[in-house]
Amino acid sequence: MKYETSKSTCSYCGVGCGVLVKKDARNNIKIEGDPDHPANRGQLCSKGRNLHYVVQDTSDRLLHPSMRWSRNHPMQKVEWDTALERASAVFKSIIRKHGPDSVGFYVSGQCLTEEYYLVNKLVKGFIGTNNIDTNSRLCMSSAVSAYTKTFGEDCVPVSYDDVELADCFMIAGANPAWCHPILFRRLEAHKTSNPQVKIIVVDPRKTASCSIADLHLQIKPGTDVVLFNAIARRLLEKRMVDENFIVNHTEGLENYQRLISETSLRRAAEICGVALADIKLAARYIGNATGFISMWAMGLNQSVIGVDKNLALLNISLLTGHVGKPGSGPLSLTGQPNAMGGREVGGMATLLAAHRNQSSEKHRDEVASFWGVKSLPAEPGLTATQMFEALEAGTLKAIWIICTNPMVSLPHSGKMNKALQKARFVVVQDISDRSDTTEFADLLLPAAGWLEKEGTMTNSDRRISHLTKVLDPPGEALPDAEILWKFAQRMGFSGFDYNHVGEVYEEHCQLTKGTSIDVSGLSYERLINEGTFQWPVPYQDHPGTPRLFTDRQFYCKGGKAQFNTPREILSGTESTSSAFSLILTTGRIRDQWHTMTRTGKVNKLMSHSSMPFLEINPIDAMIRGIQDGDIAIINNNRGEVRAKAQVTTKIREGVVFLPMHWGKILNRDFGRANNLTTSRYDPISKQPDFKYAAVEVTKFVKPRQKICIIGAGAASFRFVLSYRELNQIDEIHVFSNESHPFYNRVLLPEYISEHLQWDDLVKLKEGELKKLDITLHSST
Repeated sequence: MKYETSKSTCSYCGVGCGVLVKKDARNNIKIEGDPDHPANRGQLCSKGRNLHYVVQDTSDRLLHPSMRWSRNHPMQKVEWDTALERASAVFKSIIRKHGPDSVGFYVSGQCLTEEYYLVNKLVKGFIGTNNIDTNSRLCMSSAVSAYTKTFGEDCVPVSYDDVELADCFMIAGANPAWCHPILFRRLEAHKTSNPQVKIIVVDPRKTASCSIADLHLQIKPGTDVVLFNAIARRLLEKRMVDENFIVNHTEGLENYQRLISETSLRRAAEICGVALADIKLAARYIGNATGFISMWAMGLNQSVIGVDKNLALLNISLLTGHVGKPGSGPLSLTGQPNAMGGREVGGMATLLAAHRNQSSEKHRDEVASFWGVKSLPAEPGLTATQMFEALEAGTLKAIWIICTNPMVSLPHSGKMNKALQKARFVVVQDISDRSDTTEFADLLLPAAGWLEKEGTMTNSDRRISHLTKVLDPPGEALPDAEILWKFAQRMGFSGFDYNHVGEVYEEHCQLTKGTSIDVSGLSYERLINEGTFQWPVPYQDHPGTPRLFTDRQFYCKGGKAQFNTPREILSGTESTSSAFSLILTTGRIRDQWHTMTRTGKVNKLMSHSSMPFLEINPIDAMIRGIQDGDIAIINNNRGEVRAKAQVTTKIREGVVFLPMHWGKILNRDFGRANNLTTSRYDPISKQPDFKYAAVEVTKFVKPRQKICIIGAGAASFRFVLSYRELNQIDEIHVFSNESHPFYNRVLLPEYISEHLQWDDLVKLKEGELKKLDITLHSST
C-alpha cells in the first residue's frame, strides 16, 4: 500500500522528537521516528510510538460547539457563529462593567507557538490585561526565574549534542528514564560507550533513572539547596573550581560563599539524610569533569523554594566554569512539547513577548507599537493558581481555558472545584470530552488536535520544528489559532485579519528582531525545506545557534553571570505532625501523559499501570499494617485519595509517592493526587509546590457489601461479573420468578466463581476484586 509521508514533532514531552507520519488513501496513519531529526535520531518512546491510536480514536472528541444559556440550562449544540457571538457578548459585558482585569485566559504548553502568540497579543494588547497564564507555570516557571537571575534572560545554554561530549551528569529532581525517555536513551548509550562517565542522581525515590547512576543521593524532600550548597563548599575547599572564569565572567561569589560556609558538610549530610562520603564523592565527580551537565525538572521546580533550588544548582555550573563550552552547562528538562515556545512569545502573566521585560516601560512601548495599540498593562497578571483564587473570591468573573485540564492538574482540587462553580462564565476549548474541566463549561469549543493543524513548537534545547497538517479535524472542530482570531474579530479588534497561520508566525518572528531570541531569519519555507533550527536565527542564511555564551558574555548588566544567594535553604511548605506524619510527593509515570485525556485511550499504554498506586516504604507500611496490594487511604485536611499500595524500598522512609495523572475514576473522586497537594507557591516564580504535602496513610477497611439482582438473567450476571475482585463482595442476592438453581437464594462469591460456567463471562481470579459497592436493579 502506498503512503504519503509528512514530517511532524511528537506532541508529548519537551524532548521534541521528530516523527514521520505515513497516511494511506483511507487516512489510516502509521508513526515512525524521524532518523534525520537531531533530537531523537529515529527513536520514539512508548507514548510517541502509539500516537496514531490517539489520532484515529475520535470516540471522545468534541465535534460541535455547545453552550448553555445559564447554569440551570442543559448544554445544547450550537453553530460556530452563535458560540463566538455569545463569547464576545459576555466578555464585552463583563469588561465594560468590571474592567479588563475581571477576565482571564488559562492556556497550555501543548499549544503551538502561533496560538500562544495570538492569545498573548489578544489578552495583553487588546483586552488590556496581563491575566493570561499557562500550565507551564506548573512546570518551568522556577527555572525561568533562575535562568533570568543567573544569565540575565530565560535561556537554555546547551544542546542535546552536548550529552555525548560530557563526562559528568547530575540529574536532580527528575526521572528522564520515564519522563524524557529518548534523551535518557542517548545518555544511556553514551554511558555504555564510555564507562568512565559519571552520573549522579538526586531524588528521594530510587527511580528508573538510577539504573545507570554511579551515585544516588536519596535525599529528604525539600533539602536540595542544602545539598547543592554542600557540594559547592567542597568544590571551593578543594579548589576544584575555574578561578579564571569566576574572576572574569561572574559576580556575587562573596555573598554566596558566606552562605555556604555557615553549614558544615557533616551537618548538611544530616539535614539531607545522606552519607557525608557521598557528598564528597559527588563533588569529586563534578570537580574532575572536563564536561559537566546538570539536568533537572519538577523535583526542583515544583516547590515553594523552587527558584532557590534552581539557583543553588546553577551556582555549581558557574563555580566550575561549565557554561558556554562543549559538553557543559545546565539543561532544564521541559515537561511539555512547547513550553519553550510559550516563553518566547511571553505567554505568561509575568512575561512580555520576545523575552522583553514586562516591568520595562520601554519594552512595553516597543511591543505596543508593534501591535498597534496605545499601551500594555504594567502590572503583572494573575498566575495559574491566583486566577482560580480570584474566581473563588469573585474578583475574576470569566475564564477561558485552552488545551488544559485544571480540575486534575492544579493543586488543591477542592478549591479548583469551588472556583469554577463560582465563575460567572467559563469557556473550555479542547479536543476531548474526557477532561474533568468540561463539566464546568458554559461554552464548549471543539478544537483541532495534533496532525489536524499547522504550526511550530520549540523543544528543551531551543530547537524549533514545523508541524505539518496531515488530517482534517473531525466534525466542526477548528484549529485553536482560527478560533482565537475569529473571537478577536467578534470583539472588534483590528490586527487579527489573518488568512493563514503562517502569517502569525511571520509576525512573531519580526517581533523578535534585535532581541536575544531573534528568529527573524526563519520562515515556514526554511523550516519545511531545511529542517529544524535552534534560536537565535537572526538572518535568512543563519544556520542556528547550538550553544549560547561561547564568548562568555551573558545577558546580565556588565555581561557577567551572577552568583545568587538562595533566600531559603529548606522547603517550608508545611510541617508533618502526629496527625499527618508522612511527606507526599507526586509525579509522572512512564506511559501516561498529564491527565490522560489522550494516553488513557490507548490500551497498550494502560497495561503498564492501569490504576493509581501509592509507593510506601516497608517500615512505614508495617507501622500502619499495610501490605503490598492493599488499598490505602491517603488523606489530609484538603482531601483524600485511595490507591493500591506498592510497598518498596525505592522510596525513602517517611515519604510516599502518588502519580499525578488520574482524575475521577468511575465518576468517583478517589484517584486525584491533587486532592491532597497544597496551593502554596514560590513567591518569585509563583510555581505551586506539588512535591511536599503532609499526609497520613491508613489501610482501607471494606464495609460489608451486597449485590441485589432483581429479574436476573445472564446479562445481569455479566454486568456484575465484569467488575474485578469478586472475593470482596460479601453476598449476592438474586431474585427472579425464573426456574434456575441460582435464583431466589443468597450466593456466596466462592459458589459463583466455582459454578458459573458461561464462556463469555469474565474469568475470575480469587483476590482480584476490591471496592464494589452497588445495588443493581436490572432485568433481561
